[in-house]
Amino acid sequence: MIPERSLRMTETTDDLNLRPDNLEQFIGQTVLKERLRVSVEAALHRGDVLDHVLFSGPPGLGKTTLAAIIAREMGSSLHSTSAPAITRPGDLARMLTLLEKGDVLFIDEIHRLNRQCEEILYPAMEDGVIDLVLGEGVAVRSVKIHLKPFTLVGATTRSGMLSAPLKNRFGLDLKLDFYSADDLSTILKRTAEVLSLRLDGDATMEIAHRARMTPREANRLLRRIRDYATVEKVSLIQADFVRDCLERMGIDEKGLNELDRKILRLMIDRYGGGPVGLKTLSALVDEEDRTLEEDHEPFMLRLGLIEKSPQGRRVTQAAYEHFGLEYSSSSDLFS
Repeated sequence: MIPERSLRMTETTDDLNLRPDNLEQFIGQTVLKERLRVSVEAALHRGDVLDHVLFSGPPGLGKTTLAAIIAREMGSSLHSTSAPAITRPGDLARMLTLLEKGDVLFIDEIHRLNRQCEEILYPAMEDGVIDLVLGEGVAVRSVKIHLKPFTLVGATTRSGMLSAPLKNRFGLDLKLDFYSADDLSTILKRTAEVLSLRLDGDATMEIAHRARMTPREANRLLRRIRDYATVEKVSLIQADFVRDCLERMGIDEKGLNELDRKILRLMIDRYGGGPVGLKTLSALVDEEDRTLEEDHEPFMLRLGLIEKSPQGRRVTQAAYEHFGLEYSSSSDLFS
C-alpha cells in the first residue's frame, strides 16, 4: 500500500501539475462528475465517509486521477495499490487495518483480485469488519477485527470480469467514456500552459483528433511534439508541424499507431478480413492478448474498424477504406 505522498514522489513535476486537483478542474465526463459531486457533498454534509466507488472504462481516461480527487474533496488520505500486487489475503487485511477513519483505499485493476482476497473485502465493505482465522487444528479460532470507516475506490478496464458479489458492494458504479475532440482540446490547452508551449488552435485540434479519445494519449503526444519542437527550435507549434511530428511517430490521421495498423492488415491480408481469434492475433503480433483487448480493441471498436463476433474479430468496410482497399461482398461481416 503506497500513501499518496509516496506515490507522488515517483512522478515528475509535470505529471503532478497536469493532474486536476478537484472536480471543477476535471474536464469531460459531465454526467459522471455530477453524480460523484452529489455523493461527495452529501457525505460531507452528513459528516460521513463516501460510499465505495467503482470506476470502469478503457485505460487512460482518468480513473486514478478521480480517486485522488475523491480523497482531496473528502479531506482524507489516499492509499494506492493494484490487485496484482496483492497476492495473499493477509496483505489485504493488513492494508485495511492500517486505514484511518475516512481514508480512501484505491485498488487498480481490481478485476484481477484473487478470490481469497475478495472474501476479505466482502465483510470489510459491507460491515466494516474482517474475519481472520488464527491457529491450527483444534486450536483454530475465528477473530473479528473491526475496521475504521473507509472508502474503497476500485478501477477496472474489464468490469465484466468482476464477480457479482464484489460489484454489488459498490454504492457508486461509474463508467468513464471516451472523450470528444473538444474536451481533449481543452485539456491540451491546459497542458500546453503547464509545459510552457505555444500552440495555435489548429495544432491543438490536430492532436485531439489523433489522441485515441483519451487524455493520457493526448498529453503523451504533446510531450513528444515538445521534444521535436525543442530539438528543431520551433517556438510556435502549428498544425503542419504537428502533422509532420505525428507522421514521424507513426500516428495516422485516425490516431492509429503502427501496432493497430499491423493488426488490421494481418486480418485483411492473411485472413480475408476475419474472423480471427484473439490468441492468434496476439501470437502474430507478439503482444499479450490482454494488451490487445484492453489497449487497442476498444478504440478500433469505437471507430468502427473492427467488430466482435462469436467466431472472432472481423474488420469492417471502414478498415478496408482506411487502407485504400476494395471491399468486396465476400468480406461482409454477416456473409
